[in-house]
Amino acid sequence: MADKPKAISEFKDFVMQGNVIDLAVAVIIATFFGAVVKDVVGLVLSLLAIPGKSSHSFSTLSFTIGHGVFLYGQLINDAITFVVVAAVVFFLVVRPVRTLLARRQANPDPESTDRACPQCLSDIPKAASRCRFCTAEVQPV
Repeated sequence: MADKPKAISEFKDFVMQGNVIDLAVAVIIATFFGAVVKDVVGLVLSLLAIPGKSSHSFSTLSFTIGHGVFLYGQLINDAITFVVVAAVVFFLVVRPVRTLLARRQANPDPESTDRACPQCLSDIPKAASRCRFCTAEVQPV
């Protein structure tokens, strides 16, 4: 019986870890973001259908060889969905994060006690006269 309180305590510690909570938030956001992406893809498909027929889905497009029917329209729908999702993720997530990381790396922390080794670029203390990683001699700052 003494293991149950310990197991419950360990479970609480596991659930309250930052990465578990971050993952739960990501799943919830992705669920609702999926609906937005579906609507955007529907809009794009509707815009593509303006010059042609009134249907906004390519999924009914097919061709027949012998007795085989090949539905290539679903492939077109999936390709358009992929391109829209990839563009949204790139422009709304990847590019802004890259920009933020570049700004952060360009501005070194003035209160930092570390600096980059000129030989191996590892972080070493500013007062060090030798790199602990590559053993290169460096001038103390």
